[in-house]
Amino acid sequence: MRDFDENNITAAVIDRYQNTPDPRLKKIMTSLVQHLHDFVRDVELTEAEWTHAIDYLTRTGKLCTDKRQEFILLSDTLGVSMLVDAINHRFAEGATESTVMGPFYVQNPPEAAFGADIRGEAKGEPLYIDGSILSEDGKPVANAIVDVWHSDAEGFYDVQLPELEEPTLRARFHSDAQGRFRFWTIMPRYYPIPYDGTVGDMLKASARHPYRPAHVHFMIIAGGHETLVTHVFVDGDQYLDSDAVFAVKNSLIRDFTREAPGIAPDGKKIDTPWRKLQTNFVLSKVMAKKSAPAA
Repeated sequence: MRDFDENNITAAVIDRYQNTPDPRLKKIMTSLVQHLHDFVRDVELTEAEWTHAIDYLTRTGKLCTDKRQEFILLSDTLGVSMLVDAINHRFAEGATESTVMGPFYVQNPPEAAFGADIRGEAKGEPLYIDGSILSEDGKPVANAIVDVWHSDAEGFYDVQLPELEEPTLRARFHSDAQGRFRFWTIMPRYYPIPYDGTVGDMLKASARHPYRPAHVHFMIIAGGHETLVTHVFVDGDQYLDSDAVFAVKNSLIRDFTREAPGIAPDGKKIDTPWRKLQTNFVLSKVMAKKSAPAA
C-alpha cells in the first residue's frame, strides 16, 4: 500500500503489527498506534510541536540516573502511575488501598528491631508509630516485612542529601506474633517533587505546583497476601486536595495525634510535645488463579 494520508495511515501502521508473535504485545502496539494517531489528529499537532515533544522526551531521558528517574516523575505527574496502580491492585473489599511507590524507595533498607528509633541525626517533632498487619479475615499477620520511608522536617529524603552517610528515616521491620510493629521517627513534611528538570518545566508551563502532602510510605510483604505499597497521609495537610501525583485517597488519611510530654506507650519518657500515629493495614489474600477449562 502506498499514498498514505491522514485518513488511511493509521490502519496501514496497525496492519504491520498483525504478525506480531506475542498476542499481548500485538494488542498493546495496536492500541498505542490507534490512540497516538487519534491524539495527533485531535489536536492537529504542528511540526514544531512534535519536534519540541521529541526534544522534551530526549532531555527527560538524559536526566535519568541511578538516583533520579525523571520518567517516573513524568508518569506520576500525568496520573499514569496512579492509573496503572489502580488497574493492577484491585484488592479485596476492606483491604487497605494502595498508592504509588514514588521515586525515593531504596531496595533492602536497613533492618530495625521492634520499637527502634530510626531518626538518626534528623531533627524534628518526635513521632511514635504503632501499627498492626491484619489479613482480610481480621487475623494478625506475623513476620510480615514492613518497609517504611519518609521525608524529614524540611521535606527532603535521605537520598536527596549527599552529606548523609547512613540511611535515615527509612527501615525494614518485621511484625511480631500479634501482627504488630512500632517505631520512633519524626513528623514528615509536605515537599515538592524535584522540579528543576523537564517535569518542572511542564508543571510551570501549565501553572501547576509540585507539592505533595506530608505522608509516610509503607511497603508490606507477607506470604499468601498481595504486596501492599501505600502511604499514610497527615490529616489537615494543605496539599491533600492537590497532590502533584494524584496519590491521595480518603481511606489513607490519618490523624497524627498531638501528645503532651510524659510517658509514651512503650514506656519512654518524652520531655517535649510529640505525635502519635496508630493505624492498621489490612492485606488482601492472593487470589488463586483460575485453571484453564478441560479440553
